[in-house]
Amino acid sequence: MTIAALTFCGCSPGTSGPGAAAPVPTEDTGERIYSGNCLPCHQQNGQGIPNVYPSLAGSPVVLGDPQELALWVIRSRRPATLPAGRYPSAMPPFGWLKAEDAAALLTYVRANFGNAAPPVDAATVARALGE
Repeated sequence: MTIAALTFCGCSPGTSGPGAAAPVPTEDTGERIYSGNCLPCHQQNGQGIPNVYPSLAGSPVVLGDPQELALWVIRSRRPATLPAGRYPSAMPPFGWLKAEDAAALLTYVRANFGNAAPPVDAATVARALGE
């Protein structure tokens, strides 16, 4: 599989994709996962691509209920706060993320791009997923 194909499917080399052993989460885990999987759509600055992929900066979904955000990222369950039809693309599910890695990613997104929301812990992600 090529690097382009890996990036498109959301499993970049060096990340904890399907079948890969995930490294223990560190402070930079969220940034690493974002850079390897989210950057092509949401961009380096989190601004997304207008009318194609949503901006993460100031997003009510990113800044809102972390359980709703976890369900969107991990299971592709569109939050009620994001109007249907606003973007032509769907969020691919990142179900291969362990709760610890998902929490690191969500914390990274909620603390960057001008956002200042509280961190998300693995227990919150696990509760959202019914684990």
